[in-house]
Amino acid sequence: MTQTSDNVTWLTQEAYDQLKAELEYLSGPARTEIAAKIAAAREEGDLRENGGYHAAKEEQGKQELRVRQLTQLLESAKVGEAPAATGVVAPGMVVTIAFDGDPDDTLSFLLASREYASSDIETYSPQSPLGTGVNGKKVGEDAEYELPNGKKAMVRILEAKPYTA
Repeated sequence: MTQTSDNVTWLTQEAYDQLKAELEYLSGPARTEIAAKIAAAREEGDLRENGGYHAAKEEQGKQELRVRQLTQLLESAKVGEAPAATGVVAPGMVVTIAFDGDPDDTLSFLLASREYASSDIETYSPQSPLGTGVNGKKVGEDAEYELPNGKKAMVRILEAKPYTA
């Protein structure tokens, strides 16, 4: 998955289907479930001191926010193929880097949007400082990115290969 400057988000078919299924669940069965929780909590009495009611309303707000996010994402999505194994870092690729000054200190991560994150591998957004620094670089090249404290850090691209779930 990758985002371009014209707000088009490229998704693999698998990612698109997964996000669409989540949207359908949140828009249907999940809405019914949260409405039932709110109704049950409302029946318990005074709403000002009803923790269950307030928790359910907060959950409903988060759920509706996610529905809006997914709707916008899928409306602007373009479904395409995973990136080719060209040795150039691009969204949708697993990137292995070595930190400057220590070739044994390496990190492998998926360069993709948060919606594509999984528990299998750490995910960095292409818009993150590290993601911006490595995106478009070739294997063997150095990349610079800004640390939270404002200092610059260097990494070397060791590997860039398409992500396979």
